[in-house]
Amino acid sequence: METEIPAMLTARQLIRPERFTFHSSRMRMKTVSKDELAAMDAESDRCALELSDAAVDVMGYACLVAIMSMGPGYHRESQRRLRSRTEENGCDTPVVTSAGALVDALGVMKAKRVVVVAPYMKPLTEMVVDYIREEGVEVVDYRALEIPNNLDVARHDPANLPEIVAGLDYSDVDAIVLSACVQMPSLAAVSKVEALTGKPVVTAAIATTYAMLKALDLEPVVPGAGALLSGAY
Repeated sequence: METEIPAMLTARQLIRPERFTFHSSRMRMKTVSKDELAAMDAESDRCALELSDAAVDVMGYACLVAIMSMGPGYHRESQRRLRSRTEENGCDTPVVTSAGALVDALGVMKAKRVVVVAPYMKPLTEMVVDYIREEGVEVVDYRALEIPNNLDVARHDPANLPEIVAGLDYSDVDAIVLSACVQMPSLAAVSKVEALTGKPVVTAAIATTYAMLKALDLEPVVPGAGALLSGAY
């Protein structure tokens, strides 16, 4: 969230006049486990309240799996609740979750069949896959990289992603979810995977950037950030 989304919005500044500042408030989490994710999500109200002090124009909730591990459709409840925290503080701010942004992006792309790459342990990855399926998207194949430590997720080399995708059955899908996690870097590999597979590629970070730009009523275009931010949508 704190590397790829600013990178995309900074790249957008080369082609559009709007300028951005970035503000953050943190929820604690070290090991990517269901218990720690639930404890982390419980801190999200505090974070929304703190950021509303800065009167930001849009908020993005970074952790996709924290939302998806809370049960089907939870991103809608989370977004409503967190926005209400900002209203209570006198600053009505739209809230985007990376989980909601990803499933919404698949709808925008008219993607009914996808493959998914995720850094999580297999049980959590299966929760993510089930969540996406509950939203009406068929997950044809997926790869769980099984990286338990959150910092190690951020250290995963995006140069590994094209080979990982090559091992998936993507021949008959509408889109590739290259990273179902805003923590796992993927932006550097997006264009290469699109070129190698001939499929549109989206990531949690790209989807979140798209959703934030839409919430700001700005044109959702970013150079070098895949099909969703190409201007085609």
